Amino acid sequence: MLNKEIRLVISGTYSTGKTTTATALSIATGIPLINALSAREILTDLYPGRRFQDMNATELMALGLKRFEERVREEAILYLQHTNFISDGSVLNEWIYGTVRMKVGLNPGSGFIHRAAKAILGLPGRGFYKKYMNAYGQVARLHSQQWYTDVVHLPVEFPMSADGHRPVSERYRTLSDKEIREGFLSIGKTPELVSGSQVERLRKIINLYDLPVVVPIDEAVTQAEEQIRTNREAVSKRIIEQYKEPSLKEKIKFISEF
Repeated sequence: MLNKEIRLVISGTYSTGKTTTATALSIATGIPLINALSAREILTDLYPGRRFQDMNATELMALGLKRFEERVREEAILYLQHTNFISDGSVLNEWIYGTVRMKVGLNPGSGFIHRAAKAILGLPGRGFYKKYMNAYGQVARLHSQQWYTDVVHLPVEFPMSADGHRPVSERYRTLSDKEIREGFLSIGKTPELVSGSQVERLRKIINLYDLPVVVPIDEAVTQAEEQIRTNREAVSKRIIEQYKEPSLKEKIKFISEF
């Protein structure tokens, strides 16, 4: 039994283990997890066969809007059904990911020539995109302030996973980590910094918020890791099935469109 309402964000940048932490925490405590589609899952529906590093600004905005819609809908459903929830990331995290792309490049995981071309091509539209991200930020910050009660932030503790599914750079990861924490502070939410192994993280979070334990922590972590592995394998299979090597003409188009 919870002593108070909690709508807890497990925050962090790419490859910090937040999906595993959030999933395991939900299993361990019985608090429902926001079940929104991941960016990779959305990509297979919005732009089948497209890789993140080949997306242009319009496509990235569409992906961000769909991700926002997914999160807000699922949060509303769980709030009405349970009041409490655990969220793997947040609308504020997603907004920060976009603002950092404006600083380090639209496709930070791409090669130098690709990034240089995009930087030059994007100059005429920077004013519009900045205004768009500012407007998006107003909504994301207000939503985060009103809907989330607490924030746990997972710091960057290890190198980015080399599984090929993180279309960003270490510079992007470092900057977004810093700006996510600052973003929550700016809306009056002080993130609790939690590090360590998955088991250590869960113990710390459960103690911090006096959460119930309905499944042993070790078992919850094992279940979460298996659940995530199965899901990622299914999504990877779908991506592989959809993907076809772009022609030279298509590669030039990817580079020449902002």
